[in-house]
Amino acid sequence: MDDRRVRFETLALAHLDAAYNLARWLSRSPADADDIVQEAMLRAWRAFGNVRTETIKPWLLAIVRNCCRDHLGRRAQWQPLDDAQAQALPSDAPSPEDEAAWRAERARLDGMLGRLPAEFREVLVLREMEDMSYREIAEVTGAPIGTVMSRLARARTLLKEHWNSGGGHGLP
Repeated sequence: MDDRRVRFETLALAHLDAAYNLARWLSRSPADADDIVQEAMLRAWRAFGNVRTETIKPWLLAIVRNCCRDHLGRRAQWQPLDDAQAQALPSDAPSPEDEAAWRAERARLDGMLGRLPAEFREVLVLREMEDMSYREIAEVTGAPIGTVMSRLARARTLLKEHWNSGGGHGLP
């Protein structure tokens, strides 16, 4: 194996799960997420020789985000889920026993997250599920750090308000 391939596998493939998670939440489809991640990894491989950063995760997730937009098209990408689609989102419950105990809450949270406007949903997924810093999220989204922070605060506020009210259907 050549040095470039070893370096790519070491740096980029370590973030494959994060790439899939972001693609799944943005596309709302596990099948589409598979295709998106495959395309993103191909693009990343082609551009890998030009990367001049040690933190590859934001760079890779920005490629995933762009592939999502390309794959889904502008119009279809940002449409809110209806209740049936929100219920069909996959659960990440750790075990069947635990899943039985909190399935309703998880479905409710997934539904609420799925109905958030895309700009709020993506920063929430990157921060809370992928544990990325504000700076890294800004790199992925192309938004200023202040915008990332305000979107994240607004997303958290919307989720909290609707969770506490027992709602979720009124999310924008």
